[in-house]
Amino acid sequence: MMKNSNVSIALVHYPAMDRKGRIIVTSFTTMDLHDIARPARAYEIDRFYIVQPVDGQRLIINKQIEYWLSEEGKKTNPTRHEIVQRVSLLYTLDEVTDDIMKRTGKEPKTVGTDARKYPNTIGYDDLRKEIEKREDYFLIVFGTGYGLPPDLMRTFDYILEPIYGAGDWNHLSVRNAVAIILDRLFSRNRC
Repeated sequence: MMKNSNVSIALVHYPAMDRKGRIIVTSFTTMDLHDIARPARAYEIDRFYIVQPVDGQRLIINKQIEYWLSEEGKKTNPTRHEIVQRVSLLYTLDEVTDDIMKRTGKEPKTVGTDARKYPNTIGYDDLRKEIEKREDYFLIVFGTGYGLPPDLMRTFDYILEPIYGAGDWNHLSVRNAVAIILDRLFSRNRC
């Protein structure tokens, strides 16, 4: 059993925002599959969900997943074969919640992530303590483009504090943000 089997992550392509705050669907970046699935496996996360409603995009994602799950993919790179087994592609965030409820019997506590601070922001230490109780299942949601819309952010049980670097600039790629956040929450060598 994975150490953090009560935690999943979701990469949401819709709804997302563009730089002007308009609601859009973002395109899947092929690097996201591996570069997010790897830290999800390293930190023993239960499942990595990709939320993408556009069928053309889903075709590309499914081709990648199918290849790495195939015998040829397994022979080519057994590590990728292993990490892709924990990836699920769904149309909506509601489907993610439904899947978690079917698999675990629990409605997940949702945790939004953003570069902005919100009133119900929770710190890494406090969220880690909640997760370590193992009483609830948690879904940590990551946005693409210019982030998740405020209306969606208001629906989350918690919003994780932003990643602060050395200065004011904090527009990281989602791949970087996932790795940093998982490390802050689950690393064995955290300060």
